[in-house]
Amino acid sequence: MIRPFKEEDLETICAIAKRAYAGIFAGFEEQIGKKNLDCWIPDARNSKTAQLTDMARNNPQWLYICERNGRIVGFIMFRLDYERKLGTINNNASDPLAGEKGVGQEMYSFVLDYFRREGMKTAMVHTGLDEAHAPARKAYERIGFNRTIPEVLYFKDLEEE
Repeated sequence: MIRPFKEEDLETICAIAKRAYAGIFAGFEEQIGKKNLDCWIPDARNSKTAQLTDMARNNPQWLYICERNGRIVGFIMFRLDYERKLGTINNNASDPLAGEKGVGQEMYSFVLDYFRREGMKTAMVHTGLDEAHAPARKAYERIGFNRTIPEVLYFKDLEEE
């Protein structure tokens, strides 16, 4: 079941985000080094908490919760640009400890229907090309995202020269 965010959900979804994004941030650190990661995303392991808190405070209408058997198993954030008619999926995660299948698909289906009801013409999501994002890419493709612009981020350690 997908439902609107409630204030009392914040602690739970922040914990889910920390678990779900741990491998991604560990991979980033391995790929670009701790110093570069700290410069790019200060306090990376807690950065999703700050983003979720900001969304909950400023745009709670764009934050939804996935529940199964009365337990929170995922969350999804998004933004709507009514002028451009663009719906963008932002941070989202299913709880790796929940052992539930299809949470991502349920959330994406809900949000894409929401975008349509709100008059959006295009849906967009940004994800990484690294191995840790492979499950997310697969889930987005499974729900029908089929046009991509590959991107590469380069880092240079300026103190090594």
